[in-house]
Amino acid sequence: MAPRALIFDFDGTIGDTFQVGLEILNQLSTEFGFRRLDLKDVPRAREMRVGQFLAFLGIPKTKVPRISKRGASELRRRIHEIQPFPGMTELLVNLKQSGRRMGIITSNTDENVRTFLENHKLDMFDFVRCSSKLTGKARVIRATLRREGLTRDEALYIGDEVRDIEACRKVGIRIAAATWGYGGARVLAAQNPDALLHSPGELSAFLRKLEEAESTEDA
Repeated sequence: MAPRALIFDFDGTIGDTFQVGLEILNQLSTEFGFRRLDLKDVPRAREMRVGQFLAFLGIPKTKVPRISKRGASELRRRIHEIQPFPGMTELLVNLKQSGRRMGIITSNTDENVRTFLENHKLDMFDFVRCSSKLTGKARVIRATLRREGLTRDEALYIGDEVRDIEACRKVGIRIAAATWGYGGARVLAAQNPDALLHSPGELSAFLRKLEEAESTEDA
């Protein structure tokens, strides 16, 4: 079945928050006493799971909620610096014109996401669901499907991290992995997502492929 609803991650999928996020992370390292992330370590960090990344930086899990809250606050001050990834605006406009339902599930804040969408004239999503937790995304996806009246077969998630793939597998929905974000292409491919996208435009091609397959089955 071709998806009736597309659910996007925000950071690293729609919004290019990497550089600002790295600067904020290193700013908070002094405040909270964890290791800075040097540029030379970024390729290695991109292939880490959440737990591995926290251990690499020396961040106890008990500090994660406070660090996340401070990080979101700092990002709110700099949200005007965040841009959509190249090709993302055109993709979202075309998808909206096609009549598809679209939503966002993110660990960022509702205020940050909605300010970004307003700044870039992308306020076209049917729902935005936020969770401050770095893990447990599967629960948020399940709750969102129930709230929006969607079956698992009707949804496709688009995200850029291994945890997105793992969450979608737990829920039983399809996942298109975006290699332009935080997760490296190699580590994402190793998780066997339903699609591996190297640019936003490839999502349109993947959707057309699913629609053609559905049309063939119905014929």
